[in-house]
Amino acid sequence: MADAPSSRAPDATRRSERSQRAILDAALTLVGEVGYSRLTIEAIAARAGVGKQTIYRWWPSKAAVLLDASIALAGDAQADGEWGGFPDTGDIAADLKHVLRLTVDQFNDEKYDAPARALTAAGSMDPELGAKFTRELLEPSLALYEERLRSAVWAGQIGQDVDIRIAVEMLVGPLTHRWLQRTEPLTHAFTDVCVDQVLRGIAPRGGAG
Repeated sequence: MADAPSSRAPDATRRSERSQRAILDAALTLVGEVGYSRLTIEAIAARAGVGKQTIYRWWPSKAAVLLDASIALAGDAQADGEWGGFPDTGDIAADLKHVLRLTVDQFNDEKYDAPARALTAAGSMDPELGAKFTRELLEPSLALYEERLRSAVWAGQIGQDVDIRIAVEMLVGPLTHRWLQRTEPLTHAFTDVCVDQVLRGIAPRGGAG
């Protein structure tokens, strides 16, 4: 006697997750290929193999799709070991240079560059999107810098009166500016100079720790 056909319904949740991931991957690929101005929901849907109404069910705009795609990309980098967290070897200069060099590598990688530029521009025009971009992508990264610098304060390597948030902005700001303006190459050597100069400025009074 033949087995009765299975009455188990397809896993809609799993299918939904696959569709969402296909959409996110398509958005990242397309923004690198055609640029943000030519990126459309229709193109994302076609590349992902879904209907555009499927995208609109989950996201209100192409910028919102791209933001969630970038958040997923950052999560993938962490899971794959591309970003292993902020080291604390006891050498604040070496640790900062290590992490900022990884940041330079990401800025120079098309996979990260095109989405980041698109979101920077879109976020400046859409306050809600910009707030989410800052909250979910930028702030968690900046918080790791702050934590590492506080550790250096406790170790006597940084002055106790230093404004930690400003110090972080002094470290990452020059890289971001050079990346945005494309005025000069963004290199590891530039990163190392930035770290050395900032640390000289925020060292304990009377000499570096």
